[in-house]
Amino acid sequence: MQNVTDLERIKIIENGEKVKSTFSKQEMANRNNILRQNMAEQGIDAVLFTSYHNINYYSDFLYTSFGRSYALVVTQEKHCTVSGNIDAGQPWRRSFEDNIVYTDWNKDNYLYAVKKVLGGAPVKRLGVEDDHMTLEMRRKVKDAFPDAELIDVSKVTMKQRMFKSQEEIELIKNGARIADIGGSAVVEAINEGVPEYEVALHGTQAMTREIARTYPHAELRDTWVWFQSGINTDGAHNWATSRKIQRGDILSLNCFPMIAGYYTALERTLFFEEISDRELELWEINVKVHEKGLELLKPGARCMDIAAELNEIYREHDLLPNRTFGYGHSFGVLSHYYGREAGLELREDIDTVLEPGMVISMEPMIMVPEGQPGAGGYREHDIIVLSENGAENITKFPYGPKHNIIKK
Repeated sequence: MQNVTDLERIKIIENGEKVKSTFSKQEMANRNNILRQNMAEQGIDAVLFTSYHNINYYSDFLYTSFGRSYALVVTQEKHCTVSGNIDAGQPWRRSFEDNIVYTDWNKDNYLYAVKKVLGGAPVKRLGVEDDHMTLEMRRKVKDAFPDAELIDVSKVTMKQRMFKSQEEIELIKNGARIADIGGSAVVEAINEGVPEYEVALHGTQAMTREIARTYPHAELRDTWVWFQSGINTDGAHNWATSRKIQRGDILSLNCFPMIAGYYTALERTLFFEEISDRELELWEINVKVHEKGLELLKPGARCMDIAAELNEIYREHDLLPNRTFGYGHSFGVLSHYYGREAGLELREDIDTVLEPGMVISMEPMIMVPEGQPGAGGYREHDIIVLSENGAENITKFPYGPKHNIIKK
């Protein structure tokens, strides 16, 4: 029987052939060239990425943690993902360049593998992600590289991700199209007595099948639907339950196709069969905010100014306290469990100026508590691509009372 001390600490598992990547080699090279330019400007010898979003963005590999740590190590000469032995050759097949595997047989094999990638080269300044790395991991990294100064690169990489390439925009447009397909499937499944989860499953299946058709070489993972009814519409991120649709319900349709780690979204307010006067009034006010917001999204506009102007519409109707979050956010490598380009959110505290190449949503929401007339959550959501020529709305699913009072 083999002793634990005899087992390998690291492996190279180049099993099979590299799969077709999500983006072209030139696209991936461009991303890493910009990263390396930023590293050179800051005097950073190596970067140790640990987050889902940056590892995916710079390597096209999206890991599954399950309690294990993953990494992407980048220097001016090297580019290597670090993955657990449990995944075997899959991380290498999906990584842009190299991959090294660490095993479970020793406690610190993860950082042993990271150091192996660097090959003993001196590291005086090591880039890390302060917005992702835990205090425990930061301590371990410092112990592994005692002579290195740890430099936060999360802000500069976030800024890079805020500007989308043409290949990224093409993928996001496909995501918006697939979200619309999911929305149609959700509406198809709505009926009295149907539980929320059944409606959600129908939308998720439709989107997954279209992703598989459009991107046959992609992993099919993480696509989901939040379908909410009645009181469950009060939160934007409320998951589907077993609650059954009732006549007169306010409904919230939320479709999220995930393509190679990239998030897109469709969100709509609907009503089933009938609607009260107060519900209609609240819905129309939120649609008014939505449409004004779409007008304001253009290059040169400042995030905080857009939020302030839209606040005035809610304030006129005494609904500003019912607003639940910012008016929109950036798109790209993110999902409900990783990633956020916080510098591009439509909030009062964000002074970012919109520029061509950015992709941003308009998604106003108000929530009226249970027991008050018109109780429920009202939300619309479109995705806007900014260019030198202005703004393009890539969401085609209709919104508002004219289209979304569902009759069966």
